[in-house]
Amino acid sequence: MYTVITFVAFTAFVAFYSWYKLRKEKLSSKDGYFLGGRSLTGVVIAGSMLLTNISTEHLIGMNGSSYKNGFIIIAWEVTSALALVAAAIYFIPKYLKMGLTTIPQYLEKRFDSTTRTLVALFLMISFIVTLIPIVLYTGAINIESIFNVSEVFEVSKDQGLWITVILIGILGSIYAIFGGLKAVAVSDTINGYGLLIGGLLIPLLALISIGDGNPLDGLSKVYLNSPEKFNVIGAKDSVLPFEVLFTGLIINQLYFWCMNQTIIQRAFGAKNLVEAQKGLLFTGVLKILVPIIIILPGVIGFYYFGDSLYENQDMIYPELIKKVLPVGLVGVFAAIVLGAVLSTFNSVLNSAATIFSIDIYKRHLDKTCSDKKLVRIGRLTSTILAVFGILAAPMVADAPDGLYQLLQQLNGIFFIPIASIMLAGFFLKKISAMGAKVALFVGLAFYILTTFIFNVNIHFVHIWGIEFVLNLAVMFGVSHFYPPNSEFKQEDLHIVDMKSWKYTKPMAMLLCVITIFIYVLLGNN
Repeated sequence: MYTVITFVAFTAFVAFYSWYKLRKEKLSSKDGYFLGGRSLTGVVIAGSMLLTNISTEHLIGMNGSSYKNGFIIIAWEVTSALALVAAAIYFIPKYLKMGLTTIPQYLEKRFDSTTRTLVALFLMISFIVTLIPIVLYTGAINIESIFNVSEVFEVSKDQGLWITVILIGILGSIYAIFGGLKAVAVSDTINGYGLLIGGLLIPLLALISIGDGNPLDGLSKVYLNSPEKFNVIGAKDSVLPFEVLFTGLIINQLYFWCMNQTIIQRAFGAKNLVEAQKGLLFTGVLKILVPIIIILPGVIGFYYFGDSLYENQDMIYPELIKKVLPVGLVGVFAAIVLGAVLSTFNSVLNSAATIFSIDIYKRHLDKTCSDKKLVRIGRLTSTILAVFGILAAPMVADAPDGLYQLLQQLNGIFFIPIASIMLAGFFLKKISAMGAKVALFVGLAFYILTTFIFNVNIHFVHIWGIEFVLNLAVMFGVSHFYPPNSEFKQEDLHIVDMKSWKYTKPMAMLLCVITIFIYVLLGNN
């Protein structure tokens, strides 16, 4: 009962705080609803980016994977810092100069309107098929496990998960539909830092318990129990071989942190370039710390439970929470976990609504649409997507390599083709719109065939790298026969102050050095 009271109290506090901060906001304008009125600060951007990224697919999925595979999966996290450096120094100044609201807008400026529409449709499908269902399902696993929803309602475990998915879906939709990006970002800031504190508390309490009051002794015992779990260099046949860092992984990271609408939309909403760069680089710092929250607990779980949960690895984190947290804190942490679920869920809804409203509806269905109507269309889009996400969520159960690995495999369907044409657009002047469009479909077909239809026995992240090279070859080949009509020139719309943050380069250097140091330190276990 105490767990339920603290859960409800913390959830209500976040809702009240978000309402209080937003009560005077003008949410009927396009920038007000979709970009938080271009008023976000670095701290809010970092908190929102972290929580949009870190949700239960990480808490559940990555801890489940580290329980089974150890620290080799750290590459997903620490290499993010390098991509965030690229975002802060190169990409965000260009985006803010152009006054973008969505990534597909850039593709129209660089290529043509058809490329913009195709990518907008790709992104909408990827949100519905991959991210929304997995986020909802992993959130439901955690909440169902902590509160035993199936026992409370006297139903089966599967029915309990369904009930939890529906409740989370409805609650998350309310934030995204009625509050827009600002409501998402404000609630994210509290939950983001709550997740950081609560997430650090789980391994700390576990290590204090294992070490009889001394967390360093506890860490030493966990290490001596299974030193191989602390190795960050993945073997060729492992779940994440070390070589993938130099093939497809870096392309994926550049896409995710520099071109992914759900993430970069927070930086689009910055009040100026200084705040955008602060937000991106501070997110990089947080991503270096995040493995303590989403990888170390899985390895600690192996110390406690051995291989007894190998067949059900996605249950390891909920079991650890119940084992180490005092009863009074379980409710608060469950509320923070719920916040993480809601954050990613409602961020995706908001980004999908932004893309549909601006890139599809206003351009193809109603070119004279007012801002007020556009916001209404955005809210309707969020509602429809939420219903689809809730219905699709249970279909992702029983992923053989865990839910996080499944998410990454599915993401590759759309991420790599889009990353290919985005990077070509920025760095290769001779690539034409026809080249970009053909590469989108060739990349899509190649990845689906090699990953899901034929057994090619190559790690899917390596396939990302091969696909990227193939896409570039296709773009060069097609652009040779169908060259661009004119040269792209970037304009500056002078929407926000473009003065750079003075600590951008020192912070960028520090993040790069720390990333390399982690691999040197943990690479010889």
